[in-house]
Amino acid sequence: MISMHNKILITGAAGFIGFHCALRLLQAGHDVVGVDNMNDYYDVQLKEDRLTELSNFTNFTFIKTDISDKPAMEDVWNNYGPFKRVIHLAAQAGVRYSLQNPFAYVQSNVLGHLVILELCRHTEGFEHLVYASSSSVYGGNTKLPYSVTDRTDHPVSLYAATKRSDELMSHAYSHLYHFPQTGLRFFTVYGPWGRPDMSPFIFANAITKGQKVPVFNNGKMKRDFTYIDDIVTGVLAVLDHPPEQDNENVAHRVLNIGNTKSENLMDFIATLENALGTKADIDFKPMQAGDVKETFADVTETTAICGYKPTTTIQDGVPKFIDWFQSYYKV
Repeated sequence: MISMHNKILITGAAGFIGFHCALRLLQAGHDVVGVDNMNDYYDVQLKEDRLTELSNFTNFTFIKTDISDKPAMEDVWNNYGPFKRVIHLAAQAGVRYSLQNPFAYVQSNVLGHLVILELCRHTEGFEHLVYASSSSVYGGNTKLPYSVTDRTDHPVSLYAATKRSDELMSHAYSHLYHFPQTGLRFFTVYGPWGRPDMSPFIFANAITKGQKVPVFNNGKMKRDFTYIDDIVTGVLAVLDHPPEQDNENVAHRVLNIGNTKSENLMDFIATLENALGTKADIDFKPMQAGDVKETFADVTETTAICGYKPTTTIQDGVPKFIDWFQSYYKV
């Protein structure tokens, strides 16, 4: 298990996955330093409330700062570190928003990633950088399930292009400076404390309020919905298994973290309806720019490296998400 002598830095600690990773580590007794810029891409109150949960732990320290601000991040590193293990999840998220505000994506996802790389490479005895990539790097691939050996040079959104850029930058840094890194391609994550811009939340909110539920590509979509607890288990298991240098002297790899089951979107909505006890008023719409029809994770490599095996079906995960949703929003 993760060595106790190190503080672990989590960027994006007020975000959905960052919050859950921090919570699991804190519960296990680790010291966690969290960084987040608390931007208003979605409801800041939700981020504040996640931080309130984390602040119950004396072994948690939070610093509000932007990862793309190099002097500010150097201060964090010097005052609270140095950090030997980093879970880097801070990023400008969302495929659709990247069509409206492209500069936010390059600032956070590319420049921010570079700042983290620089800090890690100047830290003596650095052990492992685990960072968030995305299943969206697979772009227009039609071969399923998505394997980490598939081509990823046809991104269909700027968000995907920035995430692929992170992978390439990390590979170069590992080649040049020989420190271990793992990029994780996450597949549609859902669960308690989830993001309001993600489909499970959007659907649950609309069904609850009796509003029309927007369903794109006329419902002919499939997603590898992955429950948050499985994601966290995977992230922390990977953190414990840094890559060795390969034949090219590179200790960098990318891995898929998904549920290994591609669900029909309409089946997922039916599971939400059951949990809410209400039928959805569905508004079928055409395909959106930047979207993909189907995602499906092949996690063979992840399982081989750290024993990753997702255990939560949507039949188990969706009711847990709805319990939190109804409790948090008092519906």
